[in-house]
Amino acid sequence: MSIKNKFITFIHDLQDEICQTLEEIDGKATFQEDLWERSGGGGGRTRVIADGNVFEKGGVNISVVDGDLPPLMAEQFGVENTQFMACGISLVIHPINPFVPTVHANFRYFELYDQNGELKDSWFGGGADLTPYYLEEKDGSHFHQAFKDACDPFGSELYPMYKKKCDEYFVNKHRNNEARGIGGIFYDYLRPDSEKNAEELLAFSQANGNAFLKAYLPLVEKNKNVSYDESHRNWQAYRRGRYVEFNLIHDRGTLFGLKTGGRIESIFMSLPPIARWEYDFHPVSGSPESQLLEWLKPRDWINI
Repeated sequence: MSIKNKFITFIHDLQDEICQTLEEIDGKATFQEDLWERSGGGGGRTRVIADGNVFEKGGVNISVVDGDLPPLMAEQFGVENTQFMACGISLVIHPINPFVPTVHANFRYFELYDQNGELKDSWFGGGADLTPYYLEEKDGSHFHQAFKDACDPFGSELYPMYKKKCDEYFVNKHRNNEARGIGGIFYDYLRPDSEKNAEELLAFSQANGNAFLKAYLPLVEKNKNVSYDESHRNWQAYRRGRYVEFNLIHDRGTLFGLKTGGRIESIFMSLPPIARWEYDFHPVSGSPESQLLEWLKPRDWINI
């Protein structure tokens, strides 16, 4: 089986596993499935959950699209008269309880072909990051440790390198470089070379995709029944506003989708159902909310 087909099979299976597990935890809401086709070639399977016992809104989407490389992409890659194939899984989960973090992850694979259909280039990308509203240090450590454990068999240098890239990427630069959350890992343009072949890169992406539930589920189980009040929900909505700002101003995937006529429902699936903005708001010094802002700065979550 080709690398492409192995990865497509992987993301289909991973979507099924994640959706089934989240439904079991929620106990009320189920994922609604939407199959769609892209006019230029390919399509996807969008699954959305909403108004549950645990999850307020979430989506776990897969897509496999192909065809002529859109002009904007061709310009970005410095090529012309090129065919492409892109496949991936992307998810965002917004829980109801402010003590359960929002989470984002995606894992993708891209191929470029010449006019004869011969493979010219290929690469993997992906990652996962956590956006808490209230947080215990050991929860942040658990999330990071799960992805360190996934990366380490492929090289001890990978987790620190991809953690740094994540810390640098998920930042609201217009907010004095305020981080969206506490990070995780982020990698892109992993191409086969003399050091790692395509099978090894595939295995690396699969390991990180399979680490998602290990990283996130214990945080959901631990915190889903923590009592909260309106003040906690207000803080959650305020921080969700920062999430919206990042996705609409800085996120490369969102911006690219909008510029290339992507499927708008899938693009905006990542946005929370409720968010708020307050003028020049600052949490009370010494409060759990102010503590979170301190933890949004890059830090070593493994050796705390």
